[in-house]
Amino acid sequence: MSPVAEVLVGLVILVGLIGVVVPILPGTLLVFAAILVWAIMTGGATAWTVFALSTLALVVTGIVKYTWPGKRMKSGGVPNLSVVVGGVVGIIGFFVIPVVGLFLGFIVGTYFAELARLRRYDIAWSSTLHAVKAVGLSMLVELFGALIAAGLWLGAVAFT
Repeated sequence: MSPVAEVLVGLVILVGLIGVVVPILPGTLLVFAAILVWAIMTGGATAWTVFALSTLALVVTGIVKYTWPGKRMKSGGVPNLSVVVGGVVGIIGFFVIPVVGLFLGFIVGTYFAELARLRRYDIAWSSTLHAVKAVGLSMLVELFGALIAAGLWLGAVAFT
């Protein structure tokens, strides 16, 4: 693969990493696709081993991303409906206040859903913080997997 093509693959991986943190883009999918394209274009045992290990990292962290924070929210008593309301308000907030509105909207939406359910400000806020921590944990787990995949790719490119 030419150096220019490798730089392009690296840029797509970088955009994917940004997409994990700013959930506008399908971050994990971009990282996966970029490494797949690189493996196809490069060929050989090293490229396919890197692709297989990257895929494993992305799949394992993808599973953990959905199970671990979900268990934490259930243990904290946060129902799925409150998180869905927070997500919908977050999406609306993204268009009202670009990028920052996504996070603010999630917090506001979750808080008011919990306030309507619990009817106490302090408990609703505590529950909202539990949901925010769980979503943050989910994002960190996904970022960890994407960084492992990106690191494997970068190591293969640098040492081959």
